[in-house]
Amino acid sequence: MVVGLGNPGRQYARTRHNAGFLAVEALAERYGAGAAWKSKDGARQILDRVHGVVFVEPQTFMNLSGEPTYRIAAWHKIAARDMLVVVDDLDLPFGKLRMRERGSSGGHNGLKSLIAHFGEDFPRLRIGIGRDRSGEAIEHVLGTFSPEEEPRLPAIVTAAADGIERWLTRTPLDAIGFVNAWAQPP
Repeated sequence: MVVGLGNPGRQYARTRHNAGFLAVEALAERYGAGAAWKSKDGARQILDRVHGVVFVEPQTFMNLSGEPTYRIAAWHKIAARDMLVVVDDLDLPFGKLRMRERGSSGGHNGLKSLIAHFGEDFPRLRIGIGRDRSGEAIEHVLGTFSPEEEPRLPAIVTAAADGIERWLTRTPLDAIGFVNAWAQPP
């Protein structure tokens, strides 16, 4: 199962906080499943039988992502270690990707919600959105990508989708090695 975290609604569609949604949607499109999203159990989801993956986007807003994700994982009998969560990260520079097999929330409320339901033993892919100069986190994460960031975004989303695909089709260590070594083109 691959879970992208973000906020529902058109007003949040291209915000930094929805980086997880962007990466998961990119891989669903690549797999030809992009038009198959269904709403159920508080989430948008796709069961891609061809590739053996469930794509999930909780629609309960970021801070309450754990409950719908837990219901879907329980329904499909998916263990936490078989669930990759894709999320934005303020503490990583814009475009930096980092994958780990487990870990803390790092202060991210979406991850806190998931940890409350699953514990810390689930893989996650963090997509760096950086901090703005003022240090104002809420406005930054809920803001749209800047004119300087927007042209760099497709390469970042593609690399994140590539990392997710490696996690699904190869080994976690291969995916981690690829993601953590990836660097944006200049």
